Amino acid sequence: MKKIFAALLSASFLLTPMAVSQASADDFRRPPVVVQKRVIVERTVVRPHWKKGYRVNASERRRFSNINDYRRYRLAPPPRGYRWVRADRDFLLIGITNGVISNVIVGR
Repeated sequence: MKKIFAALLSASFLLTPMAVSQASADDFRRPPVVVQKRVIVERTVVRPHWKKGYRVNASERRRFSNINDYRRYRLAPPPRGYRWVRADRDFLLIGITNGVISNVIVGR
């Protein structure tokens, strides 16, 4: 009885690698499964509303908020006769007397 049990145990140790290699070989014979995805990328282009040289009228200037602490927003100090204002997310450097935009920094 012990001899039969020992023979079956040794046969199982010898035949196991052959069975595993046969199963893994079957995996390579199957054609690969190709999954096709359709990816749709939507891009939104944000164009700045403000342009250099545009003259801001008085009604538009009322919507702006003056920026006195321009260093907080990492802006350069405005030259004499100009000031930084904030319009939505944009920073504008406009002339105090004529309201002409001389610099635009878009959405920081």
